[in-house]
Amino acid sequence: MTKAKIGVAIVTIGLLLYFWFTLQRAWIMVTDDSLVAKGIGIALFALPLVGAWTLVRELLFGAQTERLAQMLAAEGGLPPDNLPRTPGGRIVRAAADAEFERYRVEADAAPDDWRSWFRLSCAYDAAGDRRRARESMRRAISMEKRIAVTP
Repeated sequence: MTKAKIGVAIVTIGLLLYFWFTLQRAWIMVTDDSLVAKGIGIALFALPLVGAWTLVRELLFGAQTERLAQMLAAEGGLPPDNLPRTPGGRIVRAAADAEFERYRVEADAAPDDWRSWFRLSCAYDAAGDRRRARESMRRAISMEKRIAVTP
């Protein structure tokens, strides 16, 4: 089990405990005689629901990303992790930006290939643009799912 998976497991357990205690407090408030407490209790029920939905969504995203990474690794298509790093371990931004252009051109040339979008996502991530990295990865996941479903 990797460090990342251990971290995810710890955060997931922590969130599940938080959900449990929040639901307990919500139940206590809903069963109180005070209308204000009842209102707060009802509102408290929403927090674990939204949190659970978010948790499941993120876990599925991680699992789907890992599945695509394994497929791409088996094909020999993962981008190499050879960018220079600072002494603290961060990728040098100028090198990531230069490498990014290569993967952007690849995705533009093959807009229907999930592999190019996966690699573009990795390039966005290396360049520090997490929002676009996630968008590109969602697109890659969606494209691969359509291909897997199509006979």
